Amino acid sequence: MMSLLLAFAALLLLAVLVSSLAHRTVLSTAALFLIGGFLLGEGVTGAVTLRPGDPLVSGLAELALFAVLFTDGMRAGWADLRSAWRLPGRALGWGLPLTLLLTAVFAHWVVGLGWVESLLIAAVLTPTDPVFAAALVGNDRVPPRLRHLLNVESGVNDGLILPFVVVFLALAKDSGDLHLGELAAELAGGVAIGVAVPWAAIMLVRTRLFAISPKYQPLNAVAIGLLVLALAQVTHGNLFLAAFAAGVTVATVGEQHRAAFTEFGELVAELLKLAALLVFGALISPAFLSGVGWAGWAFAVLALVVARPAAIWVSFLRSGLTAREQAAVMWFGPKGFASVVYGLLVLDAGIATGEKIFHLVGVTIALSILAHSSTDIIVARGFDDEHEVPAWFGRARDTARGVVRGTDRTDQ
Repeated sequence: MMSLLLAFAALLLLAVLVSSLAHRTVLSTAALFLIGGFLLGEGVTGAVTLRPGDPLVSGLAELALFAVLFTDGMRAGWADLRSAWRLPGRALGWGLPLTLLLTAVFAHWVVGLGWVESLLIAAVLTPTDPVFAAALVGNDRVPPRLRHLLNVESGVNDGLILPFVVVFLALAKDSGDLHLGELAAELAGGVAIGVAVPWAAIMLVRTRLFAISPKYQPLNAVAIGLLVLALAQVTHGNLFLAAFAAGVTVATVGEQHRAAFTEFGELVAELLKLAALLVFGALISPAFLSGVGWAGWAFAVLALVVARPAAIWVSFLRSGLTAREQAAVMWFGPKGFASVVYGLLVLDAGIATGEKIFHLVGVTIALSILAHSSTDIIVARGFDDEHEVPAWFGRARDTARGVVRGTDRTDQ
């Protein structure tokens, strides 16, 4: 444990020192922690010894994903989601199932998994994560509709895909009983907790009985998030749906609380994500990679460069996106924490192909992190402030010409 803490502290200091350079070049702090974990793990230096079933691994992965979803949800209130849902709706309504089906086909025909197991690994790998495309999502030069599309899609698809993971996992175990009632209760319970807790907390603040000191304002959202996390665990509500629902609720009914929390919350989430990446990198030993085989590597490449791009291309035909915007959406479907957590769930379930599936998930995520986190800045540089944006994002000021341009409502 101490060696892991020492490694994390050293890599964190290095990441801070090169952070400015990383924002301007292909250097990636995400890749830094992934590679650092690999070098510290078994088969290289052996400084850190971890197993996929260790409580530290699963606990940290779940906590990191919770923080990511909570902060993602806080970036968009309900009014934002309603007013600009058409493009994310294409990605989720068409792109998500098409990506799942294409990935399953590759898993069946390239790796040789059965159809149920192929659908299971496809469900695990379908969620996307904007963390590894940070230079694109956080770059003001990139059209707001594109940033919003990627952010909403990645924030919502983690929870939407979870029922498919659970159902396909139950089928793979040949249990014969999917417990659909329990599953529905878990999902509904997560959403209910995620909405009720932040709403009640913010309503209390608005009464005359309570008043928050400016110094403690950022901690209000922290307290809300921790309470949602604890209640979801105790009641067995879906942890990840609860996280995203809580973030959206805070953004919807407590704008000032969102503003107070944003900077602090993103730093906390970043710390957890980097720690989880370090641990994940330590799991990917040379022996782990050698056990994948050529078919596994071929599957990983096809899942990244064919399944997602093809599905998104079909989903966004006649959508109004420019060719450059559509290409960016097709490429940036990075696999991240949701896939890690769902892969660990499969491994812990004890199914016959669980270890093989986890190997395929691990190598696909590793390739995705290296590829997407190193190319986001390159794609972001291809955009500039001259692109038109939807009307609901407001009016964009052209600083070069000193005039205000109107926006095209047809692109919403």
